[in-house]
Amino acid sequence: MNGVPTDFPPNVPRLPESWFRRLCRWTIKRTGWRLVGEMPNEKKLVLIGAPHSSNWDGVYGLMMLQAIRLDLGVMIKREVFDGPLAPIVRRLRLIPIDRKAATNIVDQMVERFAGADKLWLGIAPEGTRKKVEHWKSGFLRIARAADVPIQTVFIDYPTKTFTLGPLVHTTDDPDADMARIRAMFVGYHGKHHDA
Repeated sequence: MNGVPTDFPPNVPRLPESWFRRLCRWTIKRTGWRLVGEMPNEKKLVLIGAPHSSNWDGVYGLMMLQAIRLDLGVMIKREVFDGPLAPIVRRLRLIPIDRKAATNIVDQMVERFAGADKLWLGIAPEGTRKKVEHWKSGFLRIARAADVPIQTVFIDYPTKTFTLGPLVHTTDDPDADMARIRAMFVGYHGKHHDA
């Protein structure tokens, strides 16, 4: 699979076709961004994409999601819903997260998985656009508690690719899981820093 694919395995959650998605497909093709790799035939998973170093990651990523009609609920900071882009982001299946609230986000996401027939949940593991030494462990905890695999997506600005990497299944050793997953992202370059 490469470019802007439109055919996926049957278990992948899909969005209906629309003029907006056709516009995104036309636009993403002209930007030169491509999706490469094999789409897993999974009804439920946590999808992580890195390196996340610029707001442009979100722009290109969301355009690609719409272009390929992938129904992915993406966790995003609550403040985006209050800004000038609010009318647009409300239509894109984004899940607002209040990072200051004393709520258990892991439990909330596990409940979402339990109540859904199909759910792909997107998370930026760095939790910020800044270069970080340690990723946040929420994606691991969600995947383990919901008993779903993790789909890796490598963002690479020099090649303008979103690469679907291997599916990862969590173990009883979250530190080893994190080290194994982080190692997969070595060699991929964000707009402003590497993973």
